[in-house]
Amino acid sequence: MIKRPYMAHESAVIDGENDLNGYIDPQIGAGTKIWHFCHVSAGAKIGSNCVLGQNVFVASTAVIGNGCKIQNNVSVYDGVELEDHVFCGPFMVFTNLSNPLPRAAISRRQLFAKTIVRRHASIGAGAVIICGHELGESCFVAAGSVVTKDVPAYALVAGNPARLMGWVCQCGARLSFQSNTAKCEDCGAKYQQVSSEKIIQV
Repeated sequence: MIKRPYMAHESAVIDGENDLNGYIDPQIGAGTKIWHFCHVSAGAKIGSNCVLGQNVFVASTAVIGNGCKIQNNVSVYDGVELEDHVFCGPFMVFTNLSNPLPRAAISRRQLFAKTIVRRHASIGAGAVIICGHELGESCFVAAGSVVTKDVPAYALVAGNPARLMGWVCQCGARLSFQSNTAKCEDCGAKYQQVSSEKIIQV
């Protein structure tokens, strides 16, 4: 019997465990917690100290970094890669095919588009991420938004389609710029605005 480096609720399904050969596939890091009714496919990669809430699905080519929090009823499909410390709110949706449009009678797995969510990004409850885009470091996608293009680092986006509404610090606080510079009132981090759609930490 394998001693798991992670915790999985008895109702969770972890494909590919093999007690006889002494290995576990998928790769799941130490300290990760997988809760009720989750399904993790063989081949998936999940880092350490993650939390997968109730009814989370992770596909076979999905990659989840360290310290990620995936809330209830989220599916991380093939082609989706989450870097470290990404937050996915409940019922948010990743897609993996947008062109051509999906049809039930036609298999197009070879056309799945990649979606990358950079470290420390947060995606609010019920948001939809159309595939083939990159969500920048520490960005925040507001609840219910529909992302149809790349999201810049530290951007706050909202709406359908999601539009740039402002900027957020790496700690999650809203930023207020004066003369193209901002200092976070919560943590003291400093930022410079280099264009209408790009800021950098300084």
